[in-house]
Amino acid sequence: MANVKWSFSSLKDFINCPKQYHEVKIKQNFVKKVTEQMMYGTEVHKALEDYVRDGTPLAKNYQRFQPMMDVLRSTPGEHYPEYKMALNANKERCDFDSPDYWVRGIVDLLVADYQQAYIVDYKTGSNRYPDPKQLKLMALMTFEHFPDVEYIKGGLLFVAHNSFVSEEYEREDIPKLWSVFEPELRRLEIAFVSDKWPARPTPLCGWCPVKTCEFYKER
Repeated sequence: MANVKWSFSSLKDFINCPKQYHEVKIKQNFVKKVTEQMMYGTEVHKALEDYVRDGTPLAKNYQRFQPMMDVLRSTPGEHYPEYKMALNANKERCDFDSPDYWVRGIVDLLVADYQQAYIVDYKTGSNRYPDPKQLKLMALMTFEHFPDVEYIKGGLLFVAHNSFVSEEYEREDIPKLWSVFEPELRRLEIAFVSDKWPARPTPLCGWCPVKTCEFYKER
């Protein structure tokens, strides 16, 4: 897997549909359409980032998020909004833009306080099916980027619902956390080696841009 670069979102795209991943991510034959929900998410993330970093006043329609952000701003420690992290194939820290990176990601907010840290990912959608795997990957990179950290509390903050889904990790959990990703990474490696990218029909096919797929649905 050393030559296959990935992120949480790209690995998730591959698992959802190998064919779409190959056509969009690798061959770049198609481009995903930017939806209103995606634009809204980007706008909210930028507003929250600016407020946490600089105290930039939130727009009127986002002010309902301020109490949650004030709690995060008051958390003791060094604050790192939109913090970029990357690891090389040896699972060692490297620069985010290094040509040797293997996996990388951006955590919406990281707060480091010597031996403990907090990582928070903002979510603007539904809190019905939270997926904490992203937190696990961010925790793995945090342990590597902050060698003094022994304990991490991570959370998915569903801002529209004032809902917080949290997990806790200790440095000794690192092997167990990597084991969560190993089966999916193995599938990705097999796809590259065999050059086989089967389509996986799901309810999301109606939003897929890959018109050459047998399951493509015109919207």
